[in-house]
Amino acid sequence: MDAASWDERYRERELVWSVGPNAVVAEELADHPRGRVLDLAAGEGRNALWLADQGFEVEAVEFSPVAIDKAGALAARRGVTVTFTLADLTEPLSLAPALVVLVAYLQLPRAVERDVLRRAAALVAPGGTFLLIAHARRNLEDGVGGPQDPELLPTVEEVTAAIDGTGLVVERAGEVTRDVEVEGVRRRAIDLLVRAHRPA
Repeated sequence: MDAASWDERYRERELVWSVGPNAVVAEELADHPRGRVLDLAAGEGRNALWLADQGFEVEAVEFSPVAIDKAGALAARRGVTVTFTLADLTEPLSLAPALVVLVAYLQLPRAVERDVLRRAAALVAPGGTFLLIAHARRNLEDGVGGPQDPELLPTVEEVTAAIDGTGLVVERAGEVTRDVEVEGVRRRAIDLLVRAHRPA
């Protein structure tokens, strides 16, 4: 899906995603040492704004101008400072390393995503953390929501293979679940979580 398609999606609703951060992102990073964060594929900025609220220095990278505009307006209303960068992650980018590199729900075909994840992993500073959360492929059959194309749903093995050889040490790699409400009914979504660090 290209930026124009996402622009249209972001225009259709006041917020495509929730106002607050993803629950797993909040849990994983609540006690993390503060410093610079790269939020890649930041969307409307829900994670970026929360991270800024928590005292991180955040650069949010997103390829949809509409999403960037919405995120900037939300940041201004909340009085938090986030650097917003309009860029396509499938292209090589000049980004400064960060203490945390966050990739949340990036939706790309496998071959393209592998290169993006390798570049993202290379941006983790010494002592820093790489955190990825995605819709798991098993979510198609056993969960709810997310893309319905398996080509856009990675496995743990695919993500860990993508960052192998980048100097990161994998701490956690597996599935996590979260409750979602669909038409008034509580359902379970299945996500993939990979957390790694670069030794200091």
